[in-house]
Amino acid sequence: MSADRLKLGILISGRGTNMAALIDACAAPGFPAKVALVISNRADAAGLVRAGEAGIATRVIPHGDFPDRESFDAALDAALREAGVELVCLAGFMRLLSEGFVSDWRDRAINIHPSLLPAFKGLDVQARAVAAGVRFSGCTVHFLRPAMDDGPIIVQAAVPVLADDTGDSLAARILAEEHRCYPLAVRLIAEGRARVVAERVEIAGAQAPGAGLINPATEG
Repeated sequence: MSADRLKLGILISGRGTNMAALIDACAAPGFPAKVALVISNRADAAGLVRAGEAGIATRVIPHGDFPDRESFDAALDAALREAGVELVCLAGFMRLLSEGFVSDWRDRAINIHPSLLPAFKGLDVQARAVAAGVRFSGCTVHFLRPAMDDGPIIVQAAVPVLADDTGDSLAARILAEEHRCYPLAVRLIAEGRARVVAERVEIAGAQAPGAGLINPATEG
């Protein structure tokens, strides 16, 4: 990591609300990271407009232009390295990355998922949480690993599941917490406070037991 602000590369496929939360956080005085590049695999991703309005460089790398996942990931890798990216942030990026890409960016790539991992991996997780009758759901920021929605957990936020919740209503409340969790996770990494030890994240200077929990713990 450079002595200056940590350079982020954000991967999106759609509206990019978590990307926007990171852009807003990086615009705040004293935030230890900046967005160097936003890449989408879809030219019609609404998040590209938001990034452009913020003066951030954008790239479109359509996955359909490549014969396989590995060659697409190689193009992603080349673009990220050309921009000097130090931390890759997946923000609604709807592609599974190859084992080679994940290995090359090990502990330098993170993802956000709308459940309290390791519960409810995959898609439609909010509706699945409601159907399962769980009392709490939430979101998780974690380091990337080859398996889907797997890897050392950095930050989580818990959200109660209400009796009249639908998947959509629960998703909306979880999304608000995602927008708090992702900038916090980036800050912890950029400040060198979050590190992976034996596949668990240790956070320096945080008060247990709320080290990586947005609520009810403070940012520690």
